[in-house]
Amino acid sequence: LHPHSVISTGTMRPLLLLLLLATAHGLDTLSYTPVLAGAELGGRVTGSTFVLEQPRCVFQHYNTADIWLVVATAAGEWGDRGMGVYRSSPPSWPTPIPAGSASFNDSAQPGMPEWSFQRFPANTSAYLTLGAMQYHYSCPKPDGELTVLRVGTETSCAGDTSVPNCNGPLPGPGPYRVKFLVLNGSEPIATTKWSEPITLRTAQHPTSGPGMDGGHSGAIITITAILSVLLAVLLAALLATLCGSEVCGAGSFRPDATSIQRYNTHHVYDQPAARL
Repeated sequence: LHPHSVISTGTMRPLLLLLLLATAHGLDTLSYTPVLAGAELGGRVTGSTFVLEQPRCVFQHYNTADIWLVVATAAGEWGDRGMGVYRSSPPSWPTPIPAGSASFNDSAQPGMPEWSFQRFPANTSAYLTLGAMQYHYSCPKPDGELTVLRVGTETSCAGDTSVPNCNGPLPGPGPYRVKFLVLNGSEPIATTKWSEPITLRTAQHPTSGPGMDGGHSGAIITITAILSVLLAVLLAALLATLCGSEVCGAGSFRPDATSIQRYNTHHVYDQPAARL
């Protein structure tokens, strides 16, 4: 063989190996987008949970892989100033939180403290939860079976750092984005698209504007006064009706309407028994 051909072959082998490794470590981006369950399902979005459709017929080619749900913050402003997060509703001082869906690292591993629920969203912008296998999302969907995933239901582990993948109650209204990440051991091999932003329910407060408080107060006072007058008139009419009947008339019981006559009884002495 020509020396140059040997060198060329020896040079190409590492390049091919690197190319194969790059291909092997490539991350498949699946066309599936997580969606909320149908609107007919009651409670699909609450103040601390939301319900997703299960990703059926999506991971057929990943029989031995682990499938994790990634929950991340989306663009938005929420949280208590100085804390970066709030766990009650409504927020008093909204502050911006980075969008975790834009910065999430697909090499994140379940169980790593930096991607734990307990640090979300104050110290991390995303966490992994609801680990499953491909057979949990079998294809096709079983007839008559409710196939949904409720995110945010585990209250017992919400503050337990030993359970970093806790499916704990979501700490605020969001918005959130979710996706599924497929891991082969510690290696990410596939991911779905991010969902649309999901915003949780919050307590409704009456709307108010300039001058509206005074107007509402005056109207309430007027209505209260009218109702008080009507109630007084109604009571007077009721009393007049009752006094026109036996309740206030001669037929009613009066202490002096009866008298008790006193009688002196005669003593009755025992008569001697008749003798036979």
